[in-house]
Amino acid sequence: MAGRMQSIQNSVWVLSPMSMASINKPTFHFNFKFLRKSVNLSRSSMFCSCSADSNDNFVLTTPLYYVNAPPHMGSAYTTIAADAIARFQRLLEKKVTLITGTDEHGEKIATAATVAGLSPSEHCNTVSLSYKMLWKELDIAYDKFIRTTDPKHEAVVNEFYARVLANGDIYRADYEGLYCINCEEYKDQKELGPDDCCPIHLKPCIARKEDNYFFALSKYQKQLEDLLFQNPNFVQPTSRLHEVQGWVKNGLKDFSISRAAVDWGIRVPDDHNQTIYVWFDALLGYISALLENEKQPSLQNAVASAWPASVHLIGKDILRFHAVYWPAMLMSAGLSLPKMVFGHGFLTKDGMKMGKSLGNTLDPNELVQKFGADAVRYFFLREVEFGSDGDYSEDRFINIVNAHLANTIGNLLNRTLGLLNKNCESTLAVDSVAAGEGNSLKLNVENLVEKASMHYQNLSLSSACEAVLEIANAGNVYMDERAPWSLFKQGGAAAEAAAKDLVIILETMRIIAIALSPIAPSLCWRIYSQLGYSKDEYSSLTWSDTKWGGLKAGHILPGPKPVFARIELITDADGVKPEPVKKTPKSKVNKAKAQST
Repeated sequence: MAGRMQSIQNSVWVLSPMSMASINKPTFHFNFKFLRKSVNLSRSSMFCSCSADSNDNFVLTTPLYYVNAPPHMGSAYTTIAADAIARFQRLLEKKVTLITGTDEHGEKIATAATVAGLSPSEHCNTVSLSYKMLWKELDIAYDKFIRTTDPKHEAVVNEFYARVLANGDIYRADYEGLYCINCEEYKDQKELGPDDCCPIHLKPCIARKEDNYFFALSKYQKQLEDLLFQNPNFVQPTSRLHEVQGWVKNGLKDFSISRAAVDWGIRVPDDHNQTIYVWFDALLGYISALLENEKQPSLQNAVASAWPASVHLIGKDILRFHAVYWPAMLMSAGLSLPKMVFGHGFLTKDGMKMGKSLGNTLDPNELVQKFGADAVRYFFLREVEFGSDGDYSEDRFINIVNAHLANTIGNLLNRTLGLLNKNCESTLAVDSVAAGEGNSLKLNVENLVEKASMHYQNLSLSSACEAVLEIANAGNVYMDERAPWSLFKQGGAAAEAAAKDLVIILETMRIIAIALSPIAPSLCWRIYSQLGYSKDEYSSLTWSDTKWGGLKAGHILPGPKPVFARIELITDADGVKPEPVKKTPKSKVNKAKAQST
């Protein structure tokens, strides 16, 4: 699904039977054959919008990634963001279902398999596995992974198709036009470049004539207009809403939902000479993914499990399919609509969108191996305003990660634990509740936690990171202003005040470990472990645990151990930068030791 880069101007060659008389293009020949096949569906079942909608359910989806090539950073970015959102919702104790998976049908996949010397099935198995392996490396805690080649998915697609057909929304027509294999869509002549090149892939489109089945999208013009007007939150951010409203306002045309020239796909029921168009097929993966293994694979069982989705998280290049075609398809089948479609921006490299078809991808596996999952997750979620485009630079990546994770957060924890170990035998002197009474840092932390929560709920992930970083900055300022290493040397009441200061800072770190866990879960576990907690205690945390007062008097903490090592780039004599390495600089270690004496 993602990875089939689509034209914003004209997503597929489309036509409307209602406007047939006004069409006067000599290259197009229409022969409408409306289908009136008997389907064993009652009108009530056909329009049943039953669902498992509940305030406790939170169903979040990534696109189903197209397996014509291995994953790139664009698909990793979407999934990292989805995982962060899902983790926050779990902290709110919602019943979360994070769906991801792979879109495995279509001409481009069959071609890629041939080039690799594999069958389409073997190719799909290999690439789908590479996604699962990458998600593991990136700490993606998905709940469902759907493959569109799964038999249970095909069962749902066939039943959905039957519903739409029974509603009179599928008809047959033949036409011809210029087809981009990479986009898997027909192009309007006026949008093509020299030599009929696709403006996205810069490759010539080919002339093709087919007899296909069409979905009557134009029938849902008014309903989609009303949806977008009455529920502006259906498409976010606002810039994407305006884009979708513009498309709908300009008039909707019916679109082809089958291909006669593509063998690798789900066969159209009762016409095995055609396969279902990959988008009509793949969008239904969001529903088929909800099927429980032990249940009969049916549309009704899938919908009853957890549908509708709370958020479809997608790249803006596939917005039309999710915000126009998909809701109309669901309306036709009598199913509930997703609550929100969020179209985020592109990641760019050298000022260009990264994509497999363009050959300028950033390998996420390579990034994880160099820098670790926490660094990759944090950089892209902190530095790219969610919904906008963002650019990657290795120098900026290293500078941001070192400054925020190694210095501001990691070094604060290490300094504090060093002082506690040296002066308090690694034991907390007082409860954090008592230590924080009337303390300005405590009040600041509480305000920033509330701010972070609001940003998470609004999908403002960069702002959520910033709010948590502000907590760490405030902790560092407090440490420097209070200078507990000096107070310990004075002894007496000053030393008691210093011990209290350490509890305040460590309670701040405890709260950071929870508030940042949706973004950098492994780092936050290491922080929590350094605070003397078990993995089970970390795994059972909720957002309510960000309330001040978790650390208790007498709690014993382990000795200091860096939770995030700095990334160092060493330039050789020729000015060439070799591979970056993660290390803890001696200067930082010495500084921490000096403060603890």
